[in-house]
Amino acid sequence: WPLIREGKNVLIAAPTGSGKTLAAFLSSIDRLLRQGPYLPDETQVLYVSPLKALGNDIQKNLSLPLADITAADPFLPSVRVLVRTGDTSAKDRASMTRRPPHILVTTPESLYILLTTQGGRRILRTVKTAIIDEIHALARDKRGSHLALSLERLEELTGGFQRIGLSATQKPLEDVARFLVGKDRDCALVDIGHLRTLDLGVEIPKSPLSAVCSHETWEEIYARMAELIQSHRTTL
Repeated sequence: WPLIREGKNVLIAAPTGSGKTLAAFLSSIDRLLRQGPYLPDETQVLYVSPLKALGNDIQKNLSLPLADITAADPFLPSVRVLVRTGDTSAKDRASMTRRPPHILVTTPESLYILLTTQGGRRILRTVKTAIIDEIHALARDKRGSHLALSLERLEELTGGFQRIGLSATQKPLEDVARFLVGKDRDCALVDIGHLRTLDLGVEIPKSPLSAVCSHETWEEIYARMAELIQSHRTTL
């Protein structure tokens, strides 16, 4: 957080579920909320993910804490989050151009299109922070080359912005950092590692196992699964 708050380019390597995406967003949200009633209708934070589904999750996961924060203090400004992908309707695209979101969630391909249109460039002109999630999936192929070009176009459009890269699986970090920031720019590396402490247990049903499970065996398995699900907040 201190590195992000200082405005530095940062590449974060941390295990899935450790909070790296939230770390990137909370600092940006804090900066937006501190503008108070003077928060303008402009896009200041850009979130880019190669996965459209992840972008939709981000919007949903951000809307809940934002609603809780503003509910706690009615004097705080309302921070808007919108998704722009190839599936976004023409109506929503037009609405976004008239009143840009404070946080824009998009894909590399949609970012390229936005940078090519007059309305899109008007939205992106005010970006101060760009968060690139799952950066390992982009650094390896032509989608990454495509994004690198878009980020340089955005650099020219905005006059400069902070870059934050996120991934649980990236190696070597120095090479991914160079991909994130481009030539002759500094990037701070935050390496939490990619492995978490595991508490691993293997369970088998009480009934004898055979090549094909009997109905009784499946009933035991389902009952145990239900028990585990009800005793935990999150189950995969």
